[in-house]
Amino acid sequence: MKDTFKHKGLRQKLVNVIKAKGIQDEKVLEAIGRVPRHLFMDSGFLDHAYQDKAFPIAADQTISQPYTVAFQTELLKVKAGDKILEIGTGSGYQAAVLCELGVKLYSIERQLELFKKTNKFLPKLGYRPKKLIFGDGYKGLEEESPFDGIIVTAGAPFVPKPLLTQLKIGGRLVIPVGDDVQVMTLFIRKGDKEFEKHEFGEFRFVPLLEDKS
Repeated sequence: MKDTFKHKGLRQKLVNVIKAKGIQDEKVLEAIGRVPRHLFMDSGFLDHAYQDKAFPIAADQTISQPYTVAFQTELLKVKAGDKILEIGTGSGYQAAVLCELGVKLYSIERQLELFKKTNKFLPKLGYRPKKLIFGDGYKGLEEESPFDGIIVTAGAPFVPKPLLTQLKIGGRLVIPVGDDVQVMTLFIRKGDKEFEKHEFGEFRFVPLLEDKS
């Protein structure tokens, strides 16, 4: 697994692209600039690794577009030491960006193939989430709650209530809501039953899978 000067140069160009699209948080941009995205993809697709687009991976899933990763991460407003829950580990790329920001990361993946792969792969790159879990993201992770932030990296047809109740007061949930097209939505917990809601335009994600067994 190599990360060459060429890769670093391509990454810096990618950072410039997403900055031009409106990402302003310098720490998020720096994290994107440090994560070797090409290592999260098949070696035959290097030409695509540092383009600002999503790309297919195993289990009919995708590695998210870097701009989308940066956009969601910026909305989360994390700081080092924050306890963050990620719903949808996928390739592990978003998880790596969050680890670069120094959070205590818990991540849930519904696809066993991806869970097994990412569980082995992230530590090889030096990224060590607190916990990677194979399970149902709709249920969150009550035993580790409350969280400073929760990020959902797949399209949810509705907002799962457990994700809202597992936030700390002041905590933030970033979730794309909708069926074919999703609206990026931010919830900020203001009290036990009080939430502030903000919407940030349309995105496209693979669907968030629920365990109905």
